[in-house]
Amino acid sequence: MHKTTLHLHTAFTVDRVDPRIFGGFLEHMGRAVNDGVYRPQSAHADDLGFRKDVQAALKRLDFTAMRYPGGNFVSGYHWLDGVGPRENRPKVRDLAWQSIETNEVGTNEFMQLSNRMGWTPMMAVNLGTGTPEEARNWLEYTNIEGGSKWADLRREHGFEKPWDIKLWCLGNEMDGHWQIGHVPAENYAISAQQTARMMRMCDPDIELVVCGSCTTGLPTYLEWDRKVLEHCRDEVDYLSLHRYVGNHNDDTVDYLAVGNSIDDQIEATDAVCHSVWKTKKTRKKVKLSFDEWNVWYRANKAEHVDGKGKFAPPLLEEVYNLEDALVAAGFLNSFIRHADSVKIANLAQIVNVIAPIFTRGDEMILQTIFYPIEMMSKRREGISLQVQVEGPSYTSASYGEVSFLDTSAILNGDRLSVFFVNRDLEKPMEVQVKIGDASVTELVDAEFLAGTDPKAHNTFDAPHRVYSCVHEDVTISNGVATISLPPMCVYAGTFKIER
Repeated sequence: MHKTTLHLHTAFTVDRVDPRIFGGFLEHMGRAVNDGVYRPQSAHADDLGFRKDVQAALKRLDFTAMRYPGGNFVSGYHWLDGVGPRENRPKVRDLAWQSIETNEVGTNEFMQLSNRMGWTPMMAVNLGTGTPEEARNWLEYTNIEGGSKWADLRREHGFEKPWDIKLWCLGNEMDGHWQIGHVPAENYAISAQQTARMMRMCDPDIELVVCGSCTTGLPTYLEWDRKVLEHCRDEVDYLSLHRYVGNHNDDTVDYLAVGNSIDDQIEATDAVCHSVWKTKKTRKKVKLSFDEWNVWYRANKAEHVDGKGKFAPPLLEEVYNLEDALVAAGFLNSFIRHADSVKIANLAQIVNVIAPIFTRGDEMILQTIFYPIEMMSKRREGISLQVQVEGPSYTSASYGEVSFLDTSAILNGDRLSVFFVNRDLEKPMEVQVKIGDASVTELVDAEFLAGTDPKAHNTFDAPHRVYSCVHEDVTISNGVATISLPPMCVYAGTFKIER
């Protein structure tokens, strides 16, 4: 058994955890919108055609910022196609995923769903084939009361009150050669700057996310970020970064160490933001929006990304197992540990397409990654504490030295929530939680997810192979909590403390 100590001190803080790091992403691709959240012919459909069973599962995850409508899709999307009477909306060929888009769901339908779900809408504008003016017009449509062309059009469509959407993305992955309208950094930066200025002239209270490097593997990684920020530094609030990971070599021990690389990506990108802030004498430091993250590697071959001209084809339908759940928890641990820089993060995506929820007809199952997100999301309120781990480690072939214990901690008044991943495949772990200036007094509640097979996954025939359970294997003595963890485990627990 590994013996590990987590050292904390309530004065050693990082920053308040922005609840928007528990965000999601809904893109018009595959079966995410159509046949995912929206299926009017379903027995589960509500009055708007959205599935009530899917909504109930999503409510358990309590997502905050919901990014929409893309993704690669948005670089060829024109928002006017998705508003007005449904019978007048065009069916179009989406070039990003080579699928037929019917536009049955558009701005107003998404906003109705967002209101029902309590989401903060995070809209992405088209800077691939679109223009700054088109983006500004969309903002007027959604945010202005009336008395002008586009605001009055919304009212004609039956929505008197503006939606007042405050969070907007200036395009998507524009550094990627696969992106519709991909251009060099300087060209994109000029377009983003012009779009930002026009949008702020329409609504000065919005927050804007500019496209940063979308992967660490491109030759322009970080250099793109620097060039874009030097152009747009005073016009934007957040810089985006994306990351998809996978067990490409079928080496679970190495795969579970990928958190080192996620930390490195966040810290390197934040360093660029800091450098531009200081060298260019900007008014503020731009923060980070990690607005696409997940495990994605099995369903990324040509047959998984080409819709072949079909409506709602099955694309990117990743099946998640136990080891993927541990990695998903590691992403969230990293975001919490970097609460001073990461202010928004969006799981990509929420239903069917690389998602924690999977449907088949009117059936639905919860994938393994659902549970750590649920366990951690319900304990997200408070201030991130610096963590110091004292315990055994191992050397990963790809990611270097890594502790067997991955962790983060959030302090909320007299409540302390701790999150653990035991990366060891075979050995259990005993973790002592010691707070330098306070005592742990009692357990409020705790859950864990674990198993003996890293490849275990849920199916429609066996939907509960991997799921979360109540955890009570803890002792508290002399102000120290000792928590016993099985191998390959995700743990989330909340304790009362006294200072």
